[in-house]
Amino acid sequence: MEILFAKEILFELIICIFVKKLQYMSTFTKELSIRWSDLDPNFHMRHSAYYDFGAQHRIEILAQQGLTMKVMQEQHFGPIAFREECVFRKEIHLNDTITISTKIGKMKADASRWTIVHELHNQDGLLCAKITIDGAWMDTKLRKLATPTPAIALDVMNSIPKTDDFILL
Repeated sequence: MEILFAKEILFELIICIFVKKLQYMSTFTKELSIRWSDLDPNFHMRHSAYYDFGAQHRIEILAQQGLTMKVMQEQHFGPIAFREECVFRKEIHLNDTITISTKIGKMKADASRWTIVHELHNQDGLLCAKITIDGAWMDTKLRKLATPTPAIALDVMNSIPKTDDFILL
């Protein structure tokens, strides 16, 4: 009976570890290094640096999933932004440890249009800022929206984790 009980506990532990690993993998995160050049005259991070960190993280995620700048150049398409907004909640300073996380908040089934959400948290886990960007894919030859969505873009966008309140457009 004790062996059976021990096996049940071990099984529950394995399940817990697996679920935690899935939760960890359910978002793309990166620790940011705040540079002197990211600050403004008030000694906190300047507003445009938030957008720069978001853009860099998006491109890194796409590349990590196989959608590199080279692939986009070869296939003549790239992301285009329609709207980008940052809601500032707490100041970020030079020595803060900041983590950016990225998920998709909204997307059409064909990934032709999407909303990406970035959250920046400090070392205490407090939300410092939330960046929301609405975009699509542009055909760089025609200078118009890409129709249909390139297959690699569809695959990559489907592989990116979604927010808890994700909306299929």
